[in-house]
Amino acid sequence: MHIAILTFDGFNELDSLIALGILNRIRKPDWRVSLACPLAEVTSMNGVVIRAQATLEEASAADAVIVGSGRQTRDVVADAALMARIRLDPSRQLLAAQCSGTLILAKLGLLNDVSACTDLTTKPWVQEAGVRTLDQPFVANGNVATAGGCLASQYLAAWVIARLEGVDAACAALDYVAPVGEKDEYVERAMKNILPFVDAAAPV
Repeated sequence: MHIAILTFDGFNELDSLIALGILNRIRKPDWRVSLACPLAEVTSMNGVVIRAQATLEEASAADAVIVGSGRQTRDVVADAALMARIRLDPSRQLLAAQCSGTLILAKLGLLNDVSACTDLTTKPWVQEAGVRTLDQPFVANGNVATAGGCLASQYLAAWVIARLEGVDAACAALDYVAPVGEKDEYVERAMKNILPFVDAAAPV
C-alpha cells in the first residue's frame, strides 16, 4: 500500500509533515508513505529543504495521494508541463487535498460538480475555478476528500487510514499524536468530521 503526499517548492510543512507522521503510525510491511516531489529536493515556505522520496510519476500509481499546499501553488497550476505529470484517478485511488492543494485538484478537473474545502486565502481561486467551497474543515465525495486549514491535515490522514485500514486504526493513530489529557476529546472531534464520509463510502 503506497500513500504519496505531493509536495512542491514553497510547501507548507504542517500539511505534508503532519500527514506523513500520522500515516506512518500504521506499522505494516506493505505500508509505505512517501513525499512525492517534482524535483530531487524542494524547499518549504519557511526554508526547510527536504529530499523527495518518490516522483510525481510514482504518485500517479499510488493507492492514495494527498496533495499538500504551499505558497507557490498558483505557479504549479500555471505550469502545464508540471501539471501533465500529475495523473490521478479517483476510480482507482483515494485522493485528498489540503488548502491550496484543492486548487490543484480543481484544475485537474477532479472536483467537477462537487463542493470542496480549502483555506481562506485559496478560497477565491478555487471558486474562480468553478468549485463551490464549504465553510468547514473536511468533506469527502466518494474517493475524493478536501480539507481547509493547516491543522485539518489530521483529518485527511485519518480519512485515508480509515478507508484503507479501518476506523479503529485511524482512531489509534490519532490517539498516539493527540495531546496528553485531551486524547478522547481530540479523537472524538476528528471522527465526528470524517466518519460520515467513511460510512457512506464503498470499501477500497
